[in-house]
Amino acid sequence: MKQRTLSIIKPDATKRNLTGKINAKLEEAGLRIIAQKMIKLTKEQAENFYAVHKEKFFFDKLISYMMTDRIVVQVLEGEDAIAKNREVMGKTNSAEAKKGTIRGDFGIDYTANCVHGSDSVENAAQEIKFFFKDEEIVG
Repeated sequence: MKQRTLSIIKPDATKRNLTGKINAKLEEAGLRIIAQKMIKLTKEQAENFYAVHKEKFFFDKLISYMMTDRIVVQVLEGEDAIAKNREVMGKTNSAEAKKGTIRGDFGIDYTANCVHGSDSVENAAQEIKFFFKDEEIVG
């Protein structure tokens, strides 16, 4: 089934100029980038985007980290895009991620793990809408 999902290339990856290498891995996995932009999150944007984690111990650290530098937000499209993106990202903790995955090859640790990806159809729709207007998606 053809799906769309949100992907974020996080500050640790943009600082190290890994956007092109990450995009290549996504495209090699059969995902098509149909919208993409580089932004710098405000505190309000970061807190709103990650509101689901507000009560968790890592929330403040996550918000601070996501504001350290620019990020690349993108919409990916393809067959089973959500599962495929999560597979190519690898495990959240970079130390546990397989080589060949984005986090396994480029991640630093649990937080600085290069990428975020939607985990469900519902979250993908909400997350895409958070960053993109319909006319910005050209798939």
